Amino acid sequence: MSDSTRIQLQHVGITALRVIAGLIFVAYGWQKVSQNTVAGVTGYFTQLGVPLPELFGPFISYLELLGGMALILGVLTRPIALLFVADMAGALLFAHLPSGFYVEQGGFSQVLILGTAALAIAMIGPGPYSVDRYLFGRKESKVAVLA
Repeated sequence: MSDSTRIQLQHVGITALRVIAGLIFVAYGWQKVSQNTVAGVTGYFTQLGVPLPELFGPFISYLELLGGMALILGVLTRPIALLFVADMAGALLFAHLPSGFYVEQGGFSQVLILGTAALAIAMIGPGPYSVDRYLFGRKESKVAVLA
């Protein structure tokens, strides 16, 4: 395999990871905002013992919805991805860890893979097929770290 083919595959791979993770976060955010309502999420966070549930219920609901959209487009990718790492760490600790590994029993396997995907995206960056790369990709830019 040539170097250019390998690099192209890496670009497609990071884009696919970013878009699919973003779609999953959008789906969970939409569920929180539309079906369960943000008040329901706040109540659930209260039951779980999440600190400041009145703040974090709405924040997490809209982070997942709007942040997922941003991830799909590759907008502010690294900061959004780091927020998702924190989101999934909280979900792991407060909601899923006591239920074991398997998602069918409410376990943590899904939040573990989503948190790991978010961490990888934060470390690797958005890739060249992103709004961030278009806006901030110049090496001399002071905000190039976003791309």
